[in-house]
Amino acid sequence: MLLIIFMTAFCSVRIVSSRWLHRFLWLVVCLVGGLAWGCWHSSERLSQRLPARLEGVPVVVSGYVCDLPSRGSFRSLRFSFCVTGWPGRAHPNLPDKLRLTWYHGDPSVLEAHRLTLTVTLKRPHGTLNPAGFRYEDWLFRQGFRATGTVQSASPASSLVCGWHCRYTRWHQALARWVESQFGGARHYPLIASLMIGNRGSVTDSQWEVLKATGTVHLVAISGLHLGLIAFAVGIAVRQLLLSVPASRLSASGARRCVLLVVGLCCLVYALAAGFTVPTRRALVMAVLAMMAAMSGSYGSPWRTLVIALVLVLLLDPFAPLDQGFWLSFSAVAILVLIFSNRLGRPGWLRGLLLAQAGVFVGLAPVLAQFGQSQPVAGLLANVFAIPWVSFVVMPVIVLGGLVVAALPDLSSMALPLMDGVLDALWWVLVWLSKQSWPATSAATGTLVFVAVLGLVAIRLPLPWSRPATILAVTLWLLAGADTRSAGAGAIPTSTRIQVFDVGQGLSVLLTRGNRALLYDTGPAVPGVFSAVESTIVPNLKALGIERIDTLVVSHNDRDHAGGLKALFSRLPVNHLVTGEPTPIARRLAGMDVPVVDDCASRQFRFSGLELSFWRDPLARSGNDASCVLTIRDREADIEWILPGDITTGTEARFLDARSGKRASDPSVRIVLAPHHGSRSSSSARWVRALAPDYVIYSAGYHHHFGHPHPSVVRRYREVGAVALNTACSGAITMTGGPRGLIIGEAVDESPFWIGGAGLARDQCKIP
Repeated sequence: MLLIIFMTAFCSVRIVSSRWLHRFLWLVVCLVGGLAWGCWHSSERLSQRLPARLEGVPVVVSGYVCDLPSRGSFRSLRFSFCVTGWPGRAHPNLPDKLRLTWYHGDPSVLEAHRLTLTVTLKRPHGTLNPAGFRYEDWLFRQGFRATGTVQSASPASSLVCGWHCRYTRWHQALARWVESQFGGARHYPLIASLMIGNRGSVTDSQWEVLKATGTVHLVAISGLHLGLIAFAVGIAVRQLLLSVPASRLSASGARRCVLLVVGLCCLVYALAAGFTVPTRRALVMAVLAMMAAMSGSYGSPWRTLVIALVLVLLLDPFAPLDQGFWLSFSAVAILVLIFSNRLGRPGWLRGLLLAQAGVFVGLAPVLAQFGQSQPVAGLLANVFAIPWVSFVVMPVIVLGGLVVAALPDLSSMALPLMDGVLDALWWVLVWLSKQSWPATSAATGTLVFVAVLGLVAIRLPLPWSRPATILAVTLWLLAGADTRSAGAGAIPTSTRIQVFDVGQGLSVLLTRGNRALLYDTGPAVPGVFSAVESTIVPNLKALGIERIDTLVVSHNDRDHAGGLKALFSRLPVNHLVTGEPTPIARRLAGMDVPVVDDCASRQFRFSGLELSFWRDPLARSGNDASCVLTIRDREADIEWILPGDITTGTEARFLDARSGKRASDPSVRIVLAPHHGSRSSSSARWVRALAPDYVIYSAGYHHHFGHPHPSVVRRYREVGAVALNTACSGAITMTGGPRGLIIGEAVDESPFWIGGAGLARDQCKIP
């Protein structure tokens, strides 16, 4: 179909006489051609699949390490592996790029570069929720068609090493040299980021400062860095060419010479920086900008921007999956809008202020689409940081690196100088990150209005432009108080329960009217992963929830209460109920938290819902001390039972206590399988007594615990319960109303590389 449309439009272009129709047909040709180009690349990538029979089975692969290995948790090494062969495997579409983790691995073995590995693999899989980071998206974007762990590794120097293999070997050697020469610097992570684009050493605390001040772009090799290289090299080459007689080198020849040298230097810097996708995008934009500047013509900058956009999409059809793609092109478009065709050039200080103000208000709607807000601290931070990095830090780091490469003995002089200029930068950023700034969250419509108003005020040279700019920022800050409208949708007035996909753990959100209850905070591994940060907070923000009315922590296990401190540091909580008050209070020691209530035999109403809490009176700690929460919606006649990790003995006592209340059975009953479907729970009595219409397993995909257990699945199936698993469905949303229960699965609304036929989620469906 695409081919027919493309050929029809292309042939029609040559015969139509109308100028407007001619342009429209060319637009159709470009759009259809781009769509076909993207579809072809997508089908090629999706055709690479790990057969289900190879999941969890040790296999041998040969190839080379194709990125900079980084250290992870539990003494692990994480790296990308480009596969050149699958010894003993004849499948035609096996993955050619893997994302691997090697626990207790030897870094010196990876330095051999070409390796033969014994690995245990699984298909790409990650948590799937309406908002928040999606690991599976990132894997597809980067071309990883399987992930896994390394069992053993050995050098394989006999493998053929092509040009990409040679380049990655050179870049890894360069990274080791940088670490050997500058690893002793106080700000080595920033030096490595700015010098060769190696951000693997940037700590979590440093990332927090950079995010809070909106300066993450400074440590990512971008158009700013390449532009500085181009500017410095261009000035130097131009000065050298001034000594060449005009009879030997014409003006046009000089421009071509400058362009060639500048382009080569930018290419070398991009290669030294890893030639990542953002770096390639920045290189394309920088080279086109240089060509426009050196050509001597004064064409439209919008034309150059469109050409850059087309080239980036041709070279990388998956670029729109990157947040950086939208932010970088939007930022450049804003700068073009502000500075193109102005009468007179603003001074450097006024130009910097105009640029920062424009990007500050203009990018707000774009950031809102990614669930982010524009930090107010970024407005001040970038006014200082951009010129400081441009004119002080980058020259010192680049020249210092070149000097040390030529004269290694001078490293003792270069390191203090690098640390000194970065000390000033970091002191300012840390100070700004610690200040209290007003929130800037608002509805998307409000952000668009303020962005348009602010850009118009900045662009037009009218007497009222400055007051209008101040007014635009003021409106934005005032709109930040409209927290309930900041999300993608308003909180529903009907009962809405969402079981988040947090892997091997549990977190459930109940909303009714303008109130929110959260049951458990999901798993967390300090310094590695937190379901609160990656899933819960982004989804609460997407709903416009700024406060938790009631937090229920079933018990103190890490997969249920791991993100507790992170949640309290980000959102206020009115009421905390738990089955293990003493351990939870110790976990929250030193934090401003409400009184921790024991959940034993508590009942209260929550926006018209009946909430019943129960805890085994014989349990003192552990799984059987879990707080069991029963939610009853009388209007919709639906009941939810959230039992935590109770085992069979506690299940029996819960049923005994429940039978004495003589409550009528609801029309629909939903039960979260105790302990994620472990065989130590969901006894035959429990399943028969409750006879749920739906059972939900909150379990990890191919987790070593193997939840849910087949015997548990069989028991629920025998009573006719419909089974759902977050590992397969992603987040599960249940809405109760006059029309009964409506259940939605996140996988049904996911992109084709997640929900498509033959992908990993199709293999974990519960029969």
